[in-house]
Amino acid sequence: MTVTVRFAPSPTGNIHIGNARTALFNWLFAEKHRGRFVLRFDDTDAARSRQEFADQIVYDLHWLGIFPDMVEYQSKRVAAYEDAVARLKQAGLLYPCYETPEELDLKRKIRLSRKLPPIYGRDGLAHTDEERAALEADGRRAHWRFLLPNYKRDPFETVRTDIAWNDIVRGEETVDLGSLSDPVLIREDGSYLYTLPSVVDDIDFRISHVIRGDDHVTNTGVQIALFRALGSNEPEFGHHNLLTTASGEALSKRTGALSIKSLREDGIEPMAIASMAVLTGTSENVTPENSLSALAQKFDPAATSRSAAKFEPGDLVNLNRALLQAMPFEAARDRLLAYGIFGEKAETFWLAVRGNLDRLPEAERWWRIITVKPEPGAGIIDEDRDFLRTAFDLLPEEPWDAGTFKAWVAKVREETGRKGKALFMPIRLALTGLDSGPELADLLPLLGREGTMARRP
Repeated sequence: MTVTVRFAPSPTGNIHIGNARTALFNWLFAEKHRGRFVLRFDDTDAARSRQEFADQIVYDLHWLGIFPDMVEYQSKRVAAYEDAVARLKQAGLLYPCYETPEELDLKRKIRLSRKLPPIYGRDGLAHTDEERAALEADGRRAHWRFLLPNYKRDPFETVRTDIAWNDIVRGEETVDLGSLSDPVLIREDGSYLYTLPSVVDDIDFRISHVIRGDDHVTNTGVQIALFRALGSNEPEFGHHNLLTTASGEALSKRTGALSIKSLREDGIEPMAIASMAVLTGTSENVTPENSLSALAQKFDPAATSRSAAKFEPGDLVNLNRALLQAMPFEAARDRLLAYGIFGEKAETFWLAVRGNLDRLPEAERWWRIITVKPEPGAGIIDEDRDFLRTAFDLLPEEPWDAGTFKAWVAKVREETGRKGKALFMPIRLALTGLDSGPELADLLPLLGREGTMARRP
């Protein structure tokens, strides 16, 4: 069977780096096995799902280097779900229940007071046709539950029923269906909860591996039972640890925190995000990889820890800086055009400044400093002005190269007696207007003698 995985976001907001972790785990797994990647939008919540969010998710995935082989929407597959519902009802595995949320909460509290597990007692299953008709005549609307196979003969006498699988991330896993309530598959308004459409889609799209967050481990036991009830073999499962902030704070699409869109707008490189998302919480060091192909070589689902994958958002900037420091001009050239950086000096400029950038758009500032004027407010003190005039008078004639700066400051040191910070800082302030930045030896040839003399105090 061809390895086929899926990423199944709900289009109710912008995906964040934690969602990207799941998408990348699936994409890299498919890449390593020459498989297929399905993007499936879980958009059955019509009130909150938006096409603009779906479009943004596609754009974000493309930006990260993920290109789905197939894109599907659950809202367009209702007929498939209705067919599955009919089959489950015919088999007696889907039954109507009429309790309100308040009544269910009371029943849970009563069971807890009797030291019983707070699971649903299958009261709906016990209703006669006449009782159901009376409830509906009274205005009650049914929600429908899936009858779990956790009993021998009498469904009101549940027994321990282990569902086991070899998780490709966590190893051997077991869920006891006897400790769970029959899950609601259909709400009172007729809309579907996550479980049924997800299983039907996985069957129809021939999903071979379901890789998702470890908050779904218990769901997996229920879903395996549902796969079997629908006459299908279940896929293999893998549950990775969830990405959280260093303080343990969960990420949320609703708040927009660390969304891929906001990180992109902040100038973070896609491979900084991908490297952080994939390698955090694994046995690998979190280092910036320059391509998804390179990241795939380090990716191993089984190397993922069971504990939460905590990360410090500020570390994304460190990864970003490292990527830019190693980025060749060929990779940056087209992007630099957007900031007006081009021409015969562009490559030399990039190689000179890339080591001082946290984000690529910051190159525009340095291009302006080199080609137009220093930053304002250099803060040159009066006692340094005479020194700088002397220094600029000692500038050598062109042509200039990488060794020009060293030769120049040697003359200035000999003439003025200054050294160290007292020598270099006034020159840096005069040339750039800033007290830190790229090596002056690299900047001086870019300025040229005319450009340098224009900065003489």
